[in-house]
Amino acid sequence: MTAKTTPPDADGTLQRATQIVDLAVRACEAYERPDLGGRLATIRHTLSDPVVHVVVVGEFKQGKSSLVNALVGTKICPVDDDVATVLPTYIRHGPQPSAQLLFSDDPARREPLPIDQVQDVVLERATGDATPPGIAGVEVRLPRNILSNGLVMVDTPGVGGLGSVHAAASLAAASMADALLFVTDAAQELTRSELDFLRQAHEVCPTVVCVITKTDFYPHWRKIRDLDEGHLRREVEMPIIPVSSALRLRAVAGNDKELNAESGFPDLVKFVTQRVAGGAATRVATQAAASVVGICEQMENQFKAEHAALADPEAAATVVAELNAVKQRVESLKAAAAKWQQTLSDGISDLNADVDYDLRSRLRRILEEADAAIEEIDPADAWDETERWLQARVSNELLANYMMLRDRAMNLSDDVALHFQEAAGEVLRHVAIPDPVPLVGTAQVDHKIELAKMKLGKQAMVALKSAYGGALMFVMLGSLTGIALGPIGIGIGLVMGRKGLREEKKRQRVNRQNQAKNAVRRYCDEVSFVMTKDSRDTLRRIQRQLRDHYSALAEELSRSNAKALSAASEAAQRTKAERESRLRDLNAELDRLRQLREHATAIVGA
Repeated sequence: MTAKTTPPDADGTLQRATQIVDLAVRACEAYERPDLGGRLATIRHTLSDPVVHVVVVGEFKQGKSSLVNALVGTKICPVDDDVATVLPTYIRHGPQPSAQLLFSDDPARREPLPIDQVQDVVLERATGDATPPGIAGVEVRLPRNILSNGLVMVDTPGVGGLGSVHAAASLAAASMADALLFVTDAAQELTRSELDFLRQAHEVCPTVVCVITKTDFYPHWRKIRDLDEGHLRREVEMPIIPVSSALRLRAVAGNDKELNAESGFPDLVKFVTQRVAGGAATRVATQAAASVVGICEQMENQFKAEHAALADPEAAATVVAELNAVKQRVESLKAAAAKWQQTLSDGISDLNADVDYDLRSRLRRILEEADAAIEEIDPADAWDETERWLQARVSNELLANYMMLRDRAMNLSDDVALHFQEAAGEVLRHVAIPDPVPLVGTAQVDHKIELAKMKLGKQAMVALKSAYGGALMFVMLGSLTGIALGPIGIGIGLVMGRKGLREEKKRQRVNRQNQAKNAVRRYCDEVSFVMTKDSRDTLRRIQRQLRDHYSALAEELSRSNAKALSAASEAAQRTKAERESRLRDLNAELDRLRQLREHATAIVGA
């Protein structure tokens, strides 16, 4: 059974935007503006291949992989009761089934992977087999209708507890996703950790849906759904869709429409294809149309200047003078001392300092918490739990630091655009900020702690040594004073032995605690070293992105002004017949550009 889906571009917005961009490209070619045409070519590529990321997250063994398999109608993601996926799987459309390994190199690297080995690779680390280093995930391409409009399903690894490092990684992925499918099964109502995760996820990705799985396995799933709805009303509003992946797969295999409806998947497919993919398509179309509006205005202004000079030859000198003044303003926008350049430079410097301070403050709080916790425990008994807590705690703080960097970078982009508003045809809204959580893996908790406690033999030796020394001291003291202690000396020796053993245990515990504190400090120092470098590199990339974007806009405006200035200067030298002929041509061109701009504006305002 092939699932029927409503295409994201059901109202034709994407198609209309594509046609408008194609018209604008032809206009740029006709008016000899390859610079504007190059920008439109990039926009055209985005329209032809829009990418919509839907990230599937949730607790360990809640049915995430089964859900993805059921959505695409084939068993591509591994489902196993004994092991779990440990690598993200990206599933997108392709003419033929194929797969590639994704590496975390810079620049990104890919290697072909046989499609029948996908499940083995995704589970490889969990089973202990060797894997090539630096694998960031697996990309699978399938000829599926639901994926044909740019939809990319992302199956994330099982987090094994939403307070873990993987939870922070999932939140970071959510911040870059178009939608989030949070998976929880019908075995029980949402837990406190799940609700906390959903609240945080909704802050970074406004399009979130809670999917209750395994409704075929738990007869009381409706009661669980009602309880979950009550919890979510108190925490954050989002839709809940109960589904059965097993029923869906059987329905697809048997082309059974009734069973498919019973599985609950039609509602989920509708949500994904219409609200998620459709919303993304509308957003891409709107951004493309806004770019066309800006480009039309540039070319219209160029022709309007020439039109004014031709229509009134006596005013041509005034028009030329005004264009020369505009030329100076445009040239000033390209200078290093331009206000937008200063805003960008100062903003990046301030952001560097603030992000660094915020990271250090967060790590300092972690150190204080760790020191207090270690004072209450013996690392020999609880170091594994302490290490897991430390990694999860650091991951969450890194995520908060990353969110601050992302939000402040967006604000900086808006500030730069504000100072460039007289020249900006569009504002750069999406800056490339990578997920910071994988960097935690580059730092290891190298504890160097003597975690082994004294064995019974060692304890006996310490006690015997203390007892012998104590007894010997008191026997010798009795001999010197002429007092025979006899059995009393042995008793004193035993007391001394016990006291010595207790002090030795205390000394070793304090030593382990100090070693544990030092291990935490070394780990936090390593994290700080790695993250400081990464955040500074990220901010430099953002600075270059914004600088290159607005410098290109300034160059476009400079070229538009130069063409207008040249045409206006030539207008005074034309004969009356030439002016009249050229005016008719200009009126026709301006009318075409006006119509194109109005069509694009209609999409922007839709």
